[in-house]
Amino acid sequence: MSTSGDLPPDLGATLTREGVDFAVYAGHADAVEICLFEPGDTTGASERRVQLKNRTHGTWFGSVPGLRAGARYAVRAHGPWQPDQGLRHNPDKLLMDPYARAIEGQVTWRPEVFGHVVDDRLDGDPDVRDRRNSAAYLPRAVVVDNHFDWGDDCPPQVPWAATVIYEAHVRNLTKLHPGIPEPLRGTYAGMAHPATIEHLLALGVTAVELQPVHAFSHEPHLVGRGLTNHWGYNTLGFNAPHSAYAAAGDPQGALDEFKGMVKLLHAAGLEVILDVVYNHTCEQGRDGATLSWRGLDNRAYYRLDERGHDIDVTGCGNTLDLRHPMVARMVLDSLRYWVELCHVDGFRFDLAVALGRGRDDG
Repeated sequence: MSTSGDLPPDLGATLTREGVDFAVYAGHADAVEICLFEPGDTTGASERRVQLKNRTHGTWFGSVPGLRAGARYAVRAHGPWQPDQGLRHNPDKLLMDPYARAIEGQVTWRPEVFGHVVDDRLDGDPDVRDRRNSAAYLPRAVVVDNHFDWGDDCPPQVPWAATVIYEAHVRNLTKLHPGIPEPLRGTYAGMAHPATIEHLLALGVTAVELQPVHAFSHEPHLVGRGLTNHWGYNTLGFNAPHSAYAAAGDPQGALDEFKGMVKLLHAAGLEVILDVVYNHTCEQGRDGATLSWRGLDNRAYYRLDERGHDIDVTGCGNTLDLRHPMVARMVLDSLRYWVELCHVDGFRFDLAVALGRGRDDG
């Protein structure tokens, strides 16, 4: 693991020759563990915990030898449960790595995924800690191999004066297209199919703006009514492509399929713009679930008032606090990842004004 001792290493899971380096920011935690799972284990029975023993400026890090691409993992954070001070650590709850580059599975909306005690209707007291293990109901992060054959890919760099942007939903645009093979409809591969590209070029389009493709979850109130979040403005992972939009059936394949889509669209002269949602997450307010950021460092990641309650300027229950340097870094690292390793050309920021709110939340 490369670190000077004064500065923490790169966040997330990084493949090395010896294994995998892990680094997670949890500034108020007392201990952080990486939880490893066998592929296919959705119950958590195979869980093996490895404590991250190094800590610098709130980032916990360490190496696990022998791991390779495809390893399934998550995080647990130990620390104070002091809701009135905004601290909601609960090591009984499995947490998603905010830097995960692939996510396998979906949240199962049961009481166990809440850090506080709730009933079967998912209502309860946000101040009372729940002691049940959530491992059987949370998806897994997956270590990926970042290598991809980009060939001679390069950004089209269409001048703004000549740009024509087509806003599209990955699934909607191709799901019923008769010229696309049925297995590819509604997928990244379908977006890059010659029939789709022909249609876009015939319209005179120079760029496609994809509605959210970051991994997202469905809100519990929708699931309770037998519905789903179709549009994706409910992020679970800022660095992972939403796997349900992939024709590929494995996490690495989904990531490679996304990159392949970008490569083929570029080859046709089409730019790729992502609609990104960095203003809030899928954890909702203090009465919401503990899936990632809330359990790692609620007080750092979210805007809170003096009672430890979420300041909701997004209408979604929480607001990410980009006044904190590590939260700003998370967003900037995510943007860099999608440009540098996935070759996207630009971004449209959902509710961008929320990112620039001041010290007084105004």
